[in-house]
Amino acid sequence: MNLPIVPIASLADLMAALSGPGPRTLELQTSVPCPFSITLPPGFALTGKGKDGCLLVFGNGDGIGLTAGNRVAHLTVVATPSARAIYTQTGFADMGRIALEDLDVTGQVSIITRSGTDKLDLLVDKLHIAACDARRYSEQPQKYGVNVYQGALTVYNFNGDANSTIRATLTGISMGAKNAPVLGSGIFVSGFGDQGGWVEIDKLTTGAVHSCGMLPYGTADIITAGVFVVYGAKAKRVEHFGEVVTYGVNDMVLDTWGTVEEWIAHAPVVSWGPSGIGFVNFGTVERFVAEREIVTHGLGARGFNQYDGTVKDIRFKSIETFGDGSIGIQVSKPVGTITVDEGITTHGSVGNTLVKGVNMQLPAEAFSVKPCGVVEKLVVQGDLVTHGAKVTTYAVEGGKVGAVDIRGRVLAHGQDANAVLVAAKGSTPLTNVRASAAAGKALVVDDGEVTDRTGWSG
Repeated sequence: MNLPIVPIASLADLMAALSGPGPRTLELQTSVPCPFSITLPPGFALTGKGKDGCLLVFGNGDGIGLTAGNRVAHLTVVATPSARAIYTQTGFADMGRIALEDLDVTGQVSIITRSGTDKLDLLVDKLHIAACDARRYSEQPQKYGVNVYQGALTVYNFNGDANSTIRATLTGISMGAKNAPVLGSGIFVSGFGDQGGWVEIDKLTTGAVHSCGMLPYGTADIITAGVFVVYGAKAKRVEHFGEVVTYGVNDMVLDTWGTVEEWIAHAPVVSWGPSGIGFVNFGTVERFVAEREIVTHGLGARGFNQYDGTVKDIRFKSIETFGDGSIGIQVSKPVGTITVDEGITTHGSVGNTLVKGVNMQLPAEAFSVKPCGVVEKLVVQGDLVTHGAKVTTYAVEGGKVGAVDIRGRVLAHGQDANAVLVAAKGSTPLTNVRASAAAGKALVVDDGEVTDRTGWSG
């Protein structure tokens, strides 16, 4: 639909056009400072002749309020980082199609639907959020002993009705910069819960995402993520074309409590803070692929954790962790095939880490299967290596691994470290694998023929 275009060259022009007849497209010709928030009436569009010369700057409070059937495009929108630069004002049962295209933003982009709103079709394309502080907003998902901070981009169905749905296509999203992250989560997509209030994502693609939750060390009941697909969210495809990096305490990099059919990271996945996890899954993922390395730095910062739900097929290029308690892969629920194209290396001993809202001590094992954890098949093309004292490189402790194909070596370089520990009935024993420990036991198998063989090599 081609709307009549109204040129906007001043604040007076903007206010007059917003109160005039519609729907219409308001096109900024230059930069406009605005001392208060504005609301786009239903059907109105707000565009610019180009992002470089057309800035809409909000000096106090929030920015652009959306109602129904709105479009905002080709603009730079600047609010204070702790304010909402673009946000929804709900109340319509059907909000129609809202489109946000080709935008540079300072402040939060907040798309939240509430009770009374049952339908929204959302398109976000080519959005960069330079700075945002999303920590103050009270609508936060709660599960597994933690709350989740909202993100610089927040898409949240806060209507618990089972018939309420946001349908979203989110492409070309980026935020923050190296060593200059947005605060809170980065990209946050959530439904109301597991029983209703859905967000259905056709596609979510990102460029570089840099985020930091700014949580104090020792916090156990709040988490954030660079990209978080929360409960009630169902995504067909999630894809990252730029690095996803988190910097703070409990800052997951990629996290889901929802459902993702295919998830592909074409660029590095990196965390720098304590208890950050490269990829953590509490939901259901059909296929996950990390084509580049997953690297974590910090106490208790792990590479991959399977806590709940399942992932059917998962592949990593490589995983490397730096820090006490920083496990490479830990599985606590049944999963399908795990493939590592290169290897897993950890640099750490026993240390503090966050597990389901509780801080606890864990060793920095390369591969760990806990009680209730099942891995149908593990394939590692390279080596499993640990460098910490009192850790086990390959540890199956109460869980089960159905089939194992490790084509490299299993090495434990730390003092009193074990290369292999299998203390579970039904797990496939390691064969045709060279395992060695600098000190301690190289192989300990409780449910097999071998109980202890220092310096073992198969």
